[in-house]
Amino acid sequence: MFDDGTPIYQQIATRIKRDILDGTIAEGEQVMSTNQYAAFYRINPATAAKGFHQLVEEDVLHKRRGIGMYVTEGARERLLAQRRARFFVEVVEPMAAEATLLGVPLADIFSHLEELETQKRRMR
Repeated sequence: MFDDGTPIYQQIATRIKRDILDGTIAEGEQVMSTNQYAAFYRINPATAAKGFHQLVEEDVLHKRRGIGMYVTEGARERLLAQRRARFFVEVVEPMAAEATLLGVPLADIFSHLEELETQKRRMR
């Protein structure tokens, strides 16, 4: 699980965020404790705690004293907004620049995206 070259605590935070985004973990739901997480993935508890602390700082998780960590209400929508904004900067803008460089009209890109969407609808 932890092999993409970024620090493990960041991979933990990213994984939990993804689980919230895809609905695996719901808002208001309790998440594993840092010790459970560390034992399950066989990592140092301090590393797991650092990842969880990052999520608390970002208001994705909150601690209920004596009970555990829970997903903060509204976390999913905030994460979606952040990812959407990053998507345009990291994906769409470089794609548009590459298309311009290659002489691909943006209309062709729109047509291709619409075609992909049509294919997806047929598969459902």
